[in-house]
Amino acid sequence: MTDFNKELDARGLNCPLPILRTKKALAELNSGEVLKVVATDPGAVKDFEAFAKQTGNELMEHSEAGGEFIFFIKKS
Repeated sequence: MTDFNKELDARGLNCPLPILRTKKALAELNSGEVLKVVATDPGAVKDFEAFAKQTGNELMEHSEAGGEFIFFIKKS
């Protein structure tokens, strides 16, 4: 399992709320720290891939289990 510095529970939220909450949570982290995000919105995978590209933050990994999507994002 990937080590992380902070966890964000975005379950039950639909686009664009998971991304907006992620942006806010990343602002509280230092460069190089990792945010774990748990979301249930099926569109989150494409959203987080696009978010990482646009912001320069690294989408280290993502997985899906039991209808939940887990993302690990390293702040640039």
